[in-house]
This record gives sequence, structure tokens and C-alpha cells, in this order.
Amino acid sequence: MQKPIMAVTGDETATTGDMPTYQIRAPTTALPQGVVMAASPGSLHSPQQLAEEATRKRELRLMKNREAAKECRRRKKEYVKCLESRVAVLEVQNKKLIEELETLKDIYSPKTD
Repeated sequence: MQKPIMAVTGDETATTGDMPTYQIRAPTTALPQGVVMAASPGSLHSPQQLAEEATRKRELRLMKNREAAKECRRRKKEYVKCLESRVAVLEVQNKKLIEELETLKDIYSPKTD
């Protein structure tokens, strides 16, 4: 046998000091015995609906994963191009420095004749 649900209400008539007192009273309406309320009408799904929902979630996850992988590949490609460009610039700079070094060696090295 189920006990009736009790309600707590504030009672402003019986106060002690500044604090209101509360009294517990029985609710005015109660559910008939044997009546059970469901959590929500949409929470009950058939196995087919659950399988479809799982499939939909999987497809969504796979689609997001494909997009993330595509973006990752694009960023990597951009990074590699940037590195290749930097290598080309540094190779040119290195070549110029080697030529300058050779020129300075020719100028400052003692000539033996």
C-alpha cells in the first residue's frame, strides 16, 4: 500500500521571531492506487526505434569524423607547403652566404706567389 505524498507549505500565521514555521499536510488531490506516471511520453521506444536512433547517431559521428579528417589533411598539406617554401628560401640564403664567404676568403687570405 502506497502512502500519500505529503506537501510542505509555508504558514505565515505561526511564526517565531523572524523565521516562518512550516507545517506538513496531506495533499488535496492524490492519484488513485495503482496509477503510475511515466517519466515522459517520448521515453518509451521500441527496439526498432532504438536501433534506428543508434544508426543515425553512428552516421552522424562518422560524418563528423570524415569532416575532421578532411580538415586535418588540409591543414597538414598547408603546413607542408609552408615548410617547403621556407626550405627554398633558406637554401637560397645559404647559397648566398656560401658565395659571400668564398668572396671574403679570397679577399682576406694571404696570396702566396
